[in-house]
Amino acid sequence: MDDVRDPEHRLRFDKTHGSETIMFELKILSHFAAAHQLTMVAKKCENLHGHNWKVEVCVKGDRLNDAGVVIDFGILKEYVKAIMSRLDHKFLNELPYFENVAPSSENIAVYIANSLQEMIKEPEMAVSRVTTWESDGACATYFPQ
Repeated sequence: MDDVRDPEHRLRFDKTHGSETIMFELKILSHFAAAHQLTMVAKKCENLHGHNWKVEVCVKGDRLNDAGVVIDFGILKEYVKAIMSRLDHKFLNELPYFENVAPSSENIAVYIANSLQEMIKEPEMAVSRVTTWESDGACATYFPQ
């Protein structure tokens, strides 16, 4: 793999495949417990119910900082922990974000991705995907553009 130093002396991997630059992706896992109530879905889910959600958060970047990482895992975990604290042990339908948006697994993934992207200060880093597991056999993944 070829590598070069950019003007800021950050390692950048410039090996390309077509028009795509190689990227690094970091993943952390988290969780929260919350209740929600959905409408216009299976009757069972229209009842008030809760889940112990597992959350997979992935960020991507094509540059490593001076420490040789895209971002320190500890910083990324703190960002995600702050987002999880907004959701944990809450009735999601009552949160401002979900007043006009169904608190489905899909929309929860969007909420987490957007919230995390707002917290990221590194310009060459972005949220690549967020997966919310409402059970061991059911999840939704959001891929921000």
